[in-house]
Amino acid sequence: MRLGKEGEELAKKFLNKKGYKIIEQNYKTPIGEIDIIASDRETLVFIEVKTRESLEFGMPFEAVNYTKRNKISKAALLYLKRFKEKIPACRFDVLSICYKNNKSEFELIRDAFESSFKF
Repeated sequence: MRLGKEGEELAKKFLNKKGYKIIEQNYKTPIGEIDIIASDRETLVFIEVKTRESLEFGMPFEAVNYTKRNKISKAALLYLKRFKEKIPACRFDVLSICYKNNKSEFELIRDAFESSFKF
């Protein structure tokens, strides 16, 4: 839990430097949670943050499997219901953070996956 929260704080700083504007963090729905919702220019971005202290179990982004992508997509669909008239362009990014000895390595995968649902 601690590592995940630290990772999300690092992610916000990293994304801000990349020009993203954070809209919401830890958006919760009955289906699941979206770590960060941000805008990247005119695009609404749903961001899954994965943080690891070692690569023993693989790269952090590898944990965003079909089931996780499906939950994120469904949660995004619920978020998008607030846009009654025109749904903005959106995409799904994954941010991997390897965090060890107070050093962080980031890998941002833009447009990491497509939703299986139509918006």
